[in-house]
Amino acid sequence: MRQRLRIWAEALETFVLEVIFEQRHDWRARLTRGFLLACSKLFGLAVKLRRFLYNVRILRDTTVGVQVIAIGNLTVGGTGKTPVVEKFARELRDAGRNVAILSRGYRAKPRPFHEWLLDKLLFREDTTPPRVVSDGRSLLLDSEMAGDEPYMLASNLRDVVVLVDKNRVKAGRYAVERFGCDTLLLDDGFQYWDLQGRRHDVVLVDGQQPFGNGHLLPRGTLREPPSHLARASTVFITKSNGKTQELRQLIRKLNPRAPIIECVHRPLYLEDVFTGQRLELPYLKDRPIAALSGIAQPESFEQSLVTLGARLVYSKRFADHHRFTLQEVLNVINRGKRRGAEAIITTQKDAVRFPKLDRRDLPIYFMRVEIEIIDGAESFRDCVRRICFQ
Repeated sequence: MRQRLRIWAEALETFVLEVIFEQRHDWRARLTRGFLLACSKLFGLAVKLRRFLYNVRILRDTTVGVQVIAIGNLTVGGTGKTPVVEKFARELRDAGRNVAILSRGYRAKPRPFHEWLLDKLLFREDTTPPRVVSDGRSLLLDSEMAGDEPYMLASNLRDVVVLVDKNRVKAGRYAVERFGCDTLLLDDGFQYWDLQGRRHDVVLVDGQQPFGNGHLLPRGTLREPPSHLARASTVFITKSNGKTQELRQLIRKLNPRAPIIECVHRPLYLEDVFTGQRLELPYLKDRPIAALSGIAQPESFEQSLVTLGARLVYSKRFADHHRFTLQEVLNVINRGKRRGAEAIITTQKDAVRFPKLDRRDLPIYFMRVEIEIIDGAESFRDCVRRICFQ
């Protein structure tokens, strides 16, 4: 039953995305677009009202007495946020800060429904401790319990605390009291206004699709109007192609004071999903490969493989955060083999959701990626210094 619900939900998500980006033009798509546009107007009013209530202190934020860095974006999905969070965590850790990453754990395994329902019916505050993905020494949870991004961050940053809880005020207090953390990184935290104090907002803008299709959710991918970029302390242009003059001018109109930093996502190496064996990127040169992904913007991933010289003979895309079944992976292996593929390449975020395989007729590697700052490196160092000495 749960599997059927997941398949139905992913099919609906795919249909809605095709409607949003106008890849469907039948009467159902036009009708759905009209309905979503009306919902977007209501969503926009709700966003402005919520912001107003915080500004006039009807809704109250909280401070836990330590430095807070919120890293997020104006749009949903696909801006390359996780490598930027990792970059900040590494730099702050190397500067001597005791860092905790706080995530809501999107699509992590939820609490038992009966516990959640009982708390709501009795108006009880949830006192369940945050899930500790990493205590700064060991990886303690799998991707199903932690969520894809927290698990991936904890895997790459073994000496940084990673906690998962929708209530990041509670998680922040836990990080300070239990682990002695003095710096909290809010993963996807630009819209999380409950936790304030000494706060620095880092906003990512996709250099290829800065503001989606210009519409708010659910007609588009914007969580807030572009004018809300004015709240940013620092702006990152991700996936930059170096031709960003017009985008910079637009950002400057919306926010004249925030430093602008440009970065690209640079592939580092390939790693076997199951054995951990690493290969250098020249392995892909002129090699027929199959691509498998369940991310928000698979086109960018596939193009990076082609740029590295691979011959893409087959690609299979699933919905974002899709949890692969054994049969789905075997199907990709079989279809890739029929088209002459010599390996399957996936992303690190997808690799954490792979089932165990007893038989592999093709090797499966994920591509490890990090960000490289191509413009504004000194601004980034200044940003880290300001955070450290606030």
